[in-house]
Amino acid sequence: MFTKILIANRGEIACRVIATAKKMGIATVAVYSDADRDARHVQLADEAVHIGPAPSRESYLQADRIIAACKQTGAQAIHPGYGFLSENEAFARRVEEEGLVFIGPKHHSIAAMGDKIASKKLAKEARVNTIPGWNDAIDSAERAVEISKDIGYPVMIKASAGGGGKGLRVAYDDKEAFEGFSSCRNEARNSFGDDRVFIEKFVEEPRHIEIQVLGDAHGNVVYLNERECSIQRRHQKVIEEAPSPFISDATRKAMGEQAVALAKAVQYQSAGTVEFVVGKDQSFYFLEMNTRLQVEHPVTECITGLDLVELMIRVAAGEKLPFTQAEVKREGWAIECRINAEDPFRSFLPSTGRLVRFQPPKASMWASDTEHLHGVRVDTGVGEGGEIPMYYDSMIAKLIVHGSDRRDAIAKMREALDGFVIRGISSNVPFQAALLAHPKFVAGDFNTGFIAEHYAGGFRAEDVPHDDPDFLVALAAWANRRALKRSAGISGQLRGHEFKVGEDFVVVKLDAAGRHQYQPATVRDTEPGTSVVETNGRRYTLASSWHLGGARIRGTVDGRAFMAQVERGVGKNPLALRIAHQGTRLDAMVLTPRSAELHALMPFKAPPDLSRFLLSPMPGLLVDVAVQPGQRVQAGERIAVIEAMKMENVLFAAADGVVGKVLAARGESLAVDQPIVEFEK
Repeated sequence: MFTKILIANRGEIACRVIATAKKMGIATVAVYSDADRDARHVQLADEAVHIGPAPSRESYLQADRIIAACKQTGAQAIHPGYGFLSENEAFARRVEEEGLVFIGPKHHSIAAMGDKIASKKLAKEARVNTIPGWNDAIDSAERAVEISKDIGYPVMIKASAGGGGKGLRVAYDDKEAFEGFSSCRNEARNSFGDDRVFIEKFVEEPRHIEIQVLGDAHGNVVYLNERECSIQRRHQKVIEEAPSPFISDATRKAMGEQAVALAKAVQYQSAGTVEFVVGKDQSFYFLEMNTRLQVEHPVTECITGLDLVELMIRVAAGEKLPFTQAEVKREGWAIECRINAEDPFRSFLPSTGRLVRFQPPKASMWASDTEHLHGVRVDTGVGEGGEIPMYYDSMIAKLIVHGSDRRDAIAKMREALDGFVIRGISSNVPFQAALLAHPKFVAGDFNTGFIAEHYAGGFRAEDVPHDDPDFLVALAAWANRRALKRSAGISGQLRGHEFKVGEDFVVVKLDAAGRHQYQPATVRDTEPGTSVVETNGRRYTLASSWHLGGARIRGTVDGRAFMAQVERGVGKNPLALRIAHQGTRLDAMVLTPRSAELHALMPFKAPPDLSRFLLSPMPGLLVDVAVQPGQRVQAGERIAVIEAMKMENVLFAAADGVVGKVLAARGESLAVDQPIVEFEK
């Protein structure tokens, strides 16, 4: 067994590998870029080596520097995590040639299966059903359009070395095929250093189901059940679960055996994933093989009770698999939500910056611990006060729950999301909560088009209807009165003029358009820590030990336990409260009745007209400005390209017009809402 390993990665996966290495008594070496100097994985590792500037192509993709760090520290093996160099055949071969061990499959397996084009040809030869498509690299956008027409729209344009939704577009016509090919190529070149692109038929209404396989150096290969990964946005997985609520035992067995046969054909050693697209009739087609550990591996760990990272390390050290196919368990139900730094209320645009508050829900399961299951687990690479940089992907954390069945797992996940506090940047927690509450998700009735179908116009706060909206109003009134009571208790007040707290309030509900709704509420204390709130004809008995400054409110309402979040000073309004519960949020001011009367008389101040400006919708790097002053542009014409979190975002003109000024230069780092182009009046 190794005594020291180097983790050639960052973020939560680096922390995840360190956890298992520590359990096994193996020392760890972290590598880091300028942006990650104070990152959590650097603090957790026994040693850390700096490998370059912030952009990944100058640090985490630098094989020479990683191998040099390995030799310098005396590490015997390298765990690549996922992304970066994890599926790079040349890197795996180089590691082996340097006398080190690559904790992953052999380079020839990566070459055969990690390359999407080669793997499809190999699968076809092995008589595995594959989707119609063009499996050779395409050299131009014009040729991509021709091929797309031959296959028949819609088509999927995909980078050969792609993964995680990077370098992937779906095209429904010639224009989308032309532009999609160019964007895929650029993203693939920047993220993976390989710009080969292929095209295949896009199967509509498909399920995305993957089989986890594990092989050793002695010819043994097993499959560890399946993962349901159909809940995706822009081809990026959002929620994963194991097992799938869709497939039968017979389909599971057939898919598993086919995945094992494919892995054996390339002498696969280590953990890997065979992905399938599954039709309504449970017919399945080989999609690709990921020759690495997957982001969503924790759900498999929960239902099987296995530590996949430990098994990868043991296999890499030459050990045999310690169990047979018949001994693989499938117990309970696991769900994983990817918690991403993105604003769901602004078209999921990236959100970068400092984590002013980061308080995950209380964990009862931990990475590398296979003893404590049936609970909540948080895998993360950040901590409170940490920075979410724009150079890497948007994942903040993975929230995993394990329940006795699917209904129990969904209930656990909804409660855990209620308790996940993230401040300073936006996150997709409200969106995750909405998905978990959607009747079709609860019923297991979905496919990969679920989000596109049900949230076609984007995600809005009103898309998350609350079972009892008056409860949020009551909670706002209660929290405000708790704050006032604290003010009333401050010493040194002038006798006879002490601040007195009333019982009658008006909750002024705020919305983005500036409209206000006024709802009276009465709050009476019945005993310490317990109050009765009456509003809109409803009566709530609230009990909680919440204190001012606490981001979470834990307590009971009418004897039932609840958890909600409260935030003071929302947006530019220091008087506003934000109450968040079950994915729904209420922004409100709580005023005395007289103050509410006066507030209703205040004139509405309209926001400034910014329609003449093209604003940056996110923080990011301005990589291209396609217009010049005086140029006439038409609606839908490409204006600028912003790169953030490894994704290329193209900005188009919203209307016909003439460019007045270009206000930002190529290569500039942009803030949210920073003007890029001003159009003439």
